[in-house]
Amino acid sequence: MKVVISTDRAPAAVGPYSQAVKAGELLFISGQIGIDPATGTMAEGLEAQIRQVLENIKAIVEEAGGSMASVVKATVLLRSMDDFKTMNGIYAEYFGSDPPARAAFAVSALPLGALVEIETIALLG
Repeated sequence: MKVVISTDRAPAAVGPYSQAVKAGELLFISGQIGIDPATGTMAEGLEAQIRQVLENIKAIVEEAGGSMASVVKATVLLRSMDDFKTMNGIYAEYFGSDPPARAAFAVSALPLGALVEIETIALLG
């Protein structure tokens, strides 16, 4: 059985998709960009966008009853691999000593001009 997860503590979807879908004990969180849900605007600058993306993921996983420690897989999309080191530093603050498995890619463009997008899978329960 699948259950759609949604919270106003993360930005609403900018297309025909759900913030997250829970299937059994797995939570699939759609790619998040650095939109501040309170203002509906993109955070300014790379570091602010990375932090906002991770805060959005945190809000969604918490809405589903998990925590950042529940995240088992992440996929990071960056506008430039030159941003990889900065992303790694901030990412480590959110995931600590036992981070999830991860892939990172550079892409030519992201929605709404974002500099970073991260999608995750969490294991709940």
